[in-house]
Amino acid sequence: MKLPPLRATQCFEAVVRLNSFSLAAQALHITQSAVSHQVRQLEDYLGEPLLARQGRHWSLTPSGQRFYEQTAQALLQLANAASVFRDGSGGPIRLALYSSLAVKWLIPRLPLLKQQHPELQLSLNMVADNPQCSDQLGDCFITVKPPSSGMICQQLYQERLLPVCGQRTWQQLQQQPLPQALWSQPLLSVQSSFGAPQEDWRRWCQHNGWQLPSEVQFQHLSHMLLAAEAARFDQGIALVNHYMLDDLASHDLVRIPLPELLTGDSFYFVYKASRQRQPQLLLLLHWLQQQSLQYGSASTAVSAAAIG
Repeated sequence: MKLPPLRATQCFEAVVRLNSFSLAAQALHITQSAVSHQVRQLEDYLGEPLLARQGRHWSLTPSGQRFYEQTAQALLQLANAASVFRDGSGGPIRLALYSSLAVKWLIPRLPLLKQQHPELQLSLNMVADNPQCSDQLGDCFITVKPPSSGMICQQLYQERLLPVCGQRTWQQLQQQPLPQALWSQPLLSVQSSFGAPQEDWRRWCQHNGWQLPSEVQFQHLSHMLLAAEAARFDQGIALVNHYMLDDLASHDLVRIPLPELLTGDSFYFVYKASRQRQPQLLLLLHWLQQQSLQYGSASTAVSAAAIG
C-alpha cells in the first residue's frame, strides 16, 4: 500500500474545506507559505494540478475536485479512529475492575450513580486478577498495580483486611475469649491476597503479636469473593476487605471485633493521559473518589480487593 504524503494531503483538504490558504494555516498551526508548499508537493506527487491559480485566487481543477471528494472522508475516518483511542468512543465508559469490588461494592451503588448522573453510561468488565490496562479491556481501570507510564493514576483508598464470619459461627465464637475462639474454627485463607497459602493469616497474627497455632485447620480459596461467601455460610472465618461489610452488600457477614491489617497496597483509578479531558471519565473518577471518602468516614472505609 503506497500512500500519498499525508501532511500534504491534510493541507490540501484544509485549504479546500476552509476555502482559504490563510485559514488552513491557522487551523494547522503552520505558516501560509508552508501550506502552499505542501499543496504543490502533493501536486508533484500526483502529477496533476489540483488547484487552478489566478493571482491570489484559486479554484479546484477537475482532478482536484475528484481527489478532494475521495480523500476528505478518508481523513475524517482516520481522525475519528484516532479519537476513539485517545478520547473514547463517546459511548458507555468501560470500567475494568476486580469482580469482588464490583459485586460487593460498586454494583449496589449503581442506582445512586444513575440517580446523581443519569447522563453517565457505565459498562463493567469484571476481572479476577490485576487487569491489563489496554483499550481492548476498558477505558479506565481500578487496580492495585498501575502501569509505570502513559497513564494517570488517582488513589482511591488503602487496602485493609479484617476478620469476618457468618451469624451462626459468631454465636459459637462468643462462648470463648477472643482471639483464642478463632482457632477452633476453620480459617479461610485467600491465596491471592499475598501470593501464598495461609500468608494472610500469618501476617495478621504477626501484626497483632499472636502466635498462629499449628493445629489450626485451613481451607484455601483462590479469591476473596469466594472466601466472603464461604464465611457467610458459616464455613469458617475469612480476612476480607472493608467493603465486604458495606451495609448495601454485607448479607449476614459479621465483623469480628479484632484489629484490622493494612496490607500496604492502595487501589488506583487508572486511565490514559490522553483522556484526561474526557468529561464522562472525569465525572466517574470524581464520583468514585466521593464514594470512597464517604465510605472511609463511616469507619468502614472502602478498601481494595487485591483479588477478584
